[in-house]
Amino acid sequence: MSNYSNIDSKLIHGGIDGDENTGAVNIPIFQTSTYKQDGLGKDRGYEYSRTGNPTRAALESLISDLEGGVAGFAFASGMAATTAVLSLFKTGDKIIISSNVYGGTFRVLDQVFNNFGITYEIIETSDLDLLEKSIDENVKAIFIESPANPILTITDLKEVALIGKKHNILTIVDNTFMTPYLQRPISLGADIVVHSATKYLGGHSDLVAGLAVVNSDELAERLGFIQNATGGVLQPFDSFLLIRGIKTLGVRMDRHIENATFIAEHLKTNSAVKAIYYPGLPESQGYEINKKQASGPGGMLSFELGEKYNINKFFESLDFVTLAESLGGVESLICHPSSMTHACIPFEIRQKVGIVENLIRISVGIENKNDILADLEQAFLKSYEA
Repeated sequence: MSNYSNIDSKLIHGGIDGDENTGAVNIPIFQTSTYKQDGLGKDRGYEYSRTGNPTRAALESLISDLEGGVAGFAFASGMAATTAVLSLFKTGDKIIISSNVYGGTFRVLDQVFNNFGITYEIIETSDLDLLEKSIDENVKAIFIESPANPILTITDLKEVALIGKKHNILTIVDNTFMTPYLQRPISLGADIVVHSATKYLGGHSDLVAGLAVVNSDELAERLGFIQNATGGVLQPFDSFLLIRGIKTLGVRMDRHIENATFIAEHLKTNSAVKAIYYPGLPESQGYEINKKQASGPGGMLSFELGEKYNINKFFESLDFVTLAESLGGVESLICHPSSMTHACIPFEIRQKVGIVENLIRISVGIENKNDILADLEQAFLKSYEA
């Protein structure tokens, strides 16, 4: 653990800072599958790179430091991290998930873990009374996103963690949208934090990775066993890239927030926009709760396109705001949740939770904010159908 109390310094010097053997300021890429042993049972801390690799270990130490956890674990994707965490449970266990949750999380529960007798229930976790009433003897964890994907619903993480402790169940938080720069769920009582590190932590749309952080030695031992046994680990080069991306997280997030707030303020008065979802707007759901538990509203926003606008023409008319899966890169990315990120969720559920056909999600990049707005506005004009 680093001695830096300020997150901006931890991003750069947290975890394992540099290489003591050579003085290199960056962690080397240990591109090896195995390690020489000095005798039977006499290794030098590493024996096989699925089990442990120095570059990956530096990343795992860094994310644990940033999130304030006991141990961190790096995986080949965000879904690999989520799958490992869900592998902590057994047949008969039930997981409560937020009503707005990433489609891949829903899919792996619905179509993979359901086969093993691990069930789920979708609850509006921002409704604390409803959440607590939904907990029965089979519920073993609450899996939350806040802000939730894609409606940006805010859940009070501290209150949910208290409910979890009251019922002796785990609180798991997907912190992808906020990152530890803005929000640290373990300090609010969460037991496990997961990230699709592909997104803001990597920040440049050039790697796929997942991270998990736990708050106890017992969970660290269990998740470490699962990571090694199932083997979905992050490779050394991608670990190196992710450490490099994290170093600039603070300055990038500041710009993402500046741009997203600017875009949200303009879109809320645009006649093409039927509804807007952004936790940085004072009138938004959960605004005060988000201010309490996070140091900023993030760079994601969603809106519903008005009925007089052709959604296909809107996407086709965009210039540099790019229609693509993913988020959190330096470039502005836009997507259609109901046919892209959340297409695996049944239509009836999507409608119920607000993932309607005219919903659009933007990952606001760090380009000039006026250029981003101009691109959206010209696409609105071209897609208008009187």
